[in-house]
Amino acid sequence: MTLTRFSLALLLLATALPAAEPPAGFRALFNGRDLEGWHGLNPHSVAKLQGEKKAAALAAMRADFANHWRVENGELVNDGHGPYATTNEDFGDIELLIEYKTVPKADSGIYLRGLPQVQIWDRNQVFDPKKPDRKPHLGSGGLFNNTPGKPGRDPLVVADRDFGQWNQFRIRQIGARTWVWLNDQLVVDGAVMENYEKRDQPLPARGPILLQTHGGEIRWRNIFIKTLKGDEAKP
Repeated sequence: MTLTRFSLALLLLATALPAAEPPAGFRALFNGRDLEGWHGLNPHSVAKLQGEKKAAALAAMRADFANHWRVENGELVNDGHGPYATTNEDFGDIELLIEYKTVPKADSGIYLRGLPQVQIWDRNQVFDPKKPDRKPHLGSGGLFNNTPGKPGRDPLVVADRDFGQWNQFRIRQIGARTWVWLNDQLVVDGAVMENYEKRDQPLPARGPILLQTHGGEIRWRNIFIKTLKGDEAKP
């Protein structure tokens, strides 16, 4: 083996870091190696489709998934385009741990039970009075698709870290109520998460988790989930 090839082998070994171990009671949703367990979906683009048209659109998004999502250094990376990363599994009451790192002007979020969303903002954006319901300067973690003015819509504190640093979410979803901690700070305190698609109906009992792509590169890692049952599923 030449020196160049040997150096390259060492580099590849150094960058192929194993995923962190899940905390006790949690399991990994992302294995840190490939896209197993996930598929591509933008639920909004197929909401009004039916039959063969819907089936074709769903198949196209699954096929397009790997064109925009990749695994790099144990991280799930999106280029800012394409369908959302969607779990093959559905979930009910859960606790979710997830880390992310994004770029300026990006806009993303985490869908729970298939619905939007725990919001991720660029907190450096200046508030625009012409768009009074968009408040990125208040930081990430709020339930952006709740009705403006309702509890949980905006985070309680600004907890985002500077760009280039990893942020950590801890999310508890019990029934329709959501708790969100961003970087160990409580930003949503048991607010009811509204059913974005049908405001007059409660949140579905189960659904997939989606990682939204919307306008800029975002990286995810250490995605761990715990199913809550019995006393753990009490607020």
